[in-house]
Amino acid sequence: MPTDPTVATGDDILDQIELRVLAVLAEKEALTPDTYPLSINALTNGCNQLSSRDPVMTLTDVEVQDALQRLVQRKLAAEVSQAGARVAKYEHRMRLKWTLEQDKLAVLVTLMLRGVQTVGEIRARSERLHAFASIEQVENSLQFLIDKYPPLVTRLARTPGTKESRYAHLLGGEVAGAASDDATVPAARTEGRVDRVTQLEIEVARLQEKLDALSAQFAQFRKQFE
Repeated sequence: MPTDPTVATGDDILDQIELRVLAVLAEKEALTPDTYPLSINALTNGCNQLSSRDPVMTLTDVEVQDALQRLVQRKLAAEVSQAGARVAKYEHRMRLKWTLEQDKLAVLVTLMLRGVQTVGEIRARSERLHAFASIEQVENSLQFLIDKYPPLVTRLARTPGTKESRYAHLLGGEVAGAASDDATVPAARTEGRVDRVTQLEIEVARLQEKLDALSAQFAQFRKQFE
């Protein structure tokens, strides 16, 4: 019996820790380029971040390192050698693995970090990774990810009482509730207003990134006196 190309199978499926590690690598590449690639310690802190994460996780350095090794084997991540570096550092390879430009990568990473979302939520929450000028641009990126072979994203069937479609990534395997007509992303009638909760989430995430950057800078400064 032929394998369904729309569902990841076997070694293609990433577990929850691998998904989080991979997404954080891509996120920090865009948000904190001065401290990227990431050490195990910085990556673990990013994985356990309280803002912009659903679900919130509490991972150990060992769990993160084990997941990294599996991602390296699948060519989704790589260890980077840096002159003078005292610890190993890592970078993601999603852009190369799946031929993704930054707008598509931003959408995929946002779904990996935050779970199922509407087009409007994706646009608001991916703002720091890529500034989409319109809802239509987000839809185009989603369509690209849906059209990949095998697809990386799916559109979910609308639940009763909801007005907007929601989207999910497929890197962790099949997603319950996928729509039967994924081939087309429906045009949004209106962009709508980003609710106050989402705005606050964005502000908290920005503050968290500033704190992470300052912490990394302080750690580097302290090493000079050790």
